[in-house]
Amino acid sequence: MRVSVFTEPHRGADYDDQLRFARLVEETGFEGFFRADHYRAMGDEPALPGPTDAWLTLAALARETSRIRLGTLVTSATFRLPGPLAVMVAQVDRMSGGRVELGIGAGWYEREHTAYGIPFPPVSERFDRLAEQLEIVTGLWRTPSDETYSFTGEHYRLVDAPALPKPVQQPGPPVIVGGRGPKRTPELAARYADEFNMPFKSVAETAVAYERVREACDRAGRDASGRAPLALSAGIVVAIGRTDAEAQRRAAPLHVTSALPPEDPVVGSPAQLVDRIGEFAAIGATRVHLRLIDFDDLDHVELIAAEVLPRLDGPR
Repeated sequence: MRVSVFTEPHRGADYDDQLRFARLVEETGFEGFFRADHYRAMGDEPALPGPTDAWLTLAALARETSRIRLGTLVTSATFRLPGPLAVMVAQVDRMSGGRVELGIGAGWYEREHTAYGIPFPPVSERFDRLAEQLEIVTGLWRTPSDETYSFTGEHYRLVDAPALPKPVQQPGPPVIVGGRGPKRTPELAARYADEFNMPFKSVAETAVAYERVREACDRAGRDASGRAPLALSAGIVVAIGRTDAEAQRRAAPLHVTSALPPEDPVVGSPAQLVDRIGEFAAIGATRVHLRLIDFDDLDHVELIAAEVLPRLDGPR
């Protein structure tokens, strides 16, 4: 089982907080450090010191780490134009020596769009734009260095793009598509993604989502196309401790009302987290992203590294 740490800097973390956390994640044996791509906290109170840009942060972390995978869960397709996004991610991939992954979604949190003047079209248009972005970003990466790339869609048009720079990873950094959507999300994952991620839901709900994605892969003829099978991953909200009191203390922020949909956290002992990861493995997950809330709680990272990672099978 591959195990990455997922963080939410929009809750209140500057670059130094993220650097300290990412370095510890690397030192303690996790596979990757992923972060949300949001421009404001989900509640009514502002989270100091304020937002940090996901890809600017990952570029810096690419130069300050040496082994861990780095990426977003997930970049909103509303935030950046697809051509510059392809350039940005390819550059960070080169800066990291080929350790970057692009998680991308349609965008959902309207308040951060209105707060920063970012257009927020209806959900159907957001998914249409996401589909075009996936086509463009992957198309630019796949285009040979001595050729140009053009695209004409309903929302974006590229004419003779140089399709540079090229990322280290070929044909491009892994693409992660995920979410709870029952139709468009599985179709986009089957067509464009290397990994489908179901974020922070129960094992039963995740199993249903995986089945939808498998069916979408069958309809798209993915296996017959020669592409690698779509990897399946799960997000798990984590608050564990050596004692129940310690676990409950870490779980306290989970009880704060926010705009997030209901989640299914693991609150308890390291053994309970091992069991939950095993349940996800049993339905086909080969990777989990553990959401840790508090950037100051470095002991939480160390506890999971010491008490959970050694009890899992396969690479971490």
